[in-house]
Amino acid sequence: MDRVMNVIGLMSGTSLDGVDAAVIQTDGERIAGYGPDISLPYPAMLRQRARKILDRAPGLSHDDPELKAVEHEITRHHVAAVRQLQACVPDIDLIGFHGQTILHAPDRHRTWQIGDAALLSHESGLAVVHDFRSADVAAGGEGAPLVPWYHAALLHDAPLPVAVLNIGGVANVTLIDADRTIHACDTGPGNALLDDWAFRHTGTACDIDGRLASRGTVNRTVLEHLLSDPYFTRPAPKSLDRQTFASALERVSACTPADGAATLAAFTIEAIRRTPLPATPARWYVCGGGRHNPVLMHGLQAALGVPVAPVDGLGWNGDALEAQCFGFLAVRSIRGLPLSAPTITGAPGGLSGGRLTCAGLMPVPAWIHKTGGTSS
Repeated sequence: MDRVMNVIGLMSGTSLDGVDAAVIQTDGERIAGYGPDISLPYPAMLRQRARKILDRAPGLSHDDPELKAVEHEITRHHVAAVRQLQACVPDIDLIGFHGQTILHAPDRHRTWQIGDAALLSHESGLAVVHDFRSADVAAGGEGAPLVPWYHAALLHDAPLPVAVLNIGGVANVTLIDADRTIHACDTGPGNALLDDWAFRHTGTACDIDGRLASRGTVNRTVLEHLLSDPYFTRPAPKSLDRQTFASALERVSACTPADGAATLAAFTIEAIRRTPLPATPARWYVCGGGRHNPVLMHGLQAALGVPVAPVDGLGWNGDALEAQCFGFLAVRSIRGLPLSAPTITGAPGGLSGGRLTCAGLMPVPAWIHKTGGTSS
């Protein structure tokens, strides 16, 4: 095992619910151990402001005043999360900072994650790896998903083929084939549409425990129209923006709140079932917030016809998984290990990624130079 580092991984997903932060000990290939983790929810007003930024993102300039203000507040929440973990684990080597995705359009060679890495580095006194997706997109890849590298490291002894399904704002799947090849893609909507629909009709940020959807009936006509989108016939690898299917909310607008929620849940489930995979998984493990929704979990079990279970049954921390992943990927980045692969993102194999910012470190530690990291 190469040098094991104590890393804080940070993730703010497309559900816009807050910052997940976790400590992981890793050399970027294997996991040596875990430390504490926390979730720091965004205040309701910040979440609403960030949600409006998503709608405006395609036409935004980088110096837009509201964008900069939201970016600063989001970064301050990441700083607060890091400081809480530093109080528990003082010997942190590095931070992996994903930032908040506001636009993902690999067909236009664009992916945009906001977050001030220099501020985070300065306030924490730590080196920060960030901007994980841009190099992949510039090389012609999808820039997503990146978490399959971590899933594969966790599943090194698992019976194969096996799938890990992440249901966040967007849903994505990792398939580890019988020959240990990693295949991946975004499957379609995850929780984002359900979250927006629930907020519109109930004022809550999500459909808690699937209560709204469980009372509804799926509108099959609307569902089949949603599934006619060309995305679902595209081969993998492929990826999505959170807003790709935003028009689905208008398509279900004539439904009752419960029927609309049931139809959107069915959209997520059926998109997963139709995902083109090169092998049929013997079982599926589910992470992300969607694993807490009984309507989604029961629906997946019925649709997939093989065991479907939360990743927690494997001993994984399902709420900290993506944060841990970006700690893992940060170490891969500074070691120059691949973040891209033809069967994961579609980019050429062997391409690394991420940028290193050391605004909080003077002088830059020797280990950074030894591992090949470069400062931005």
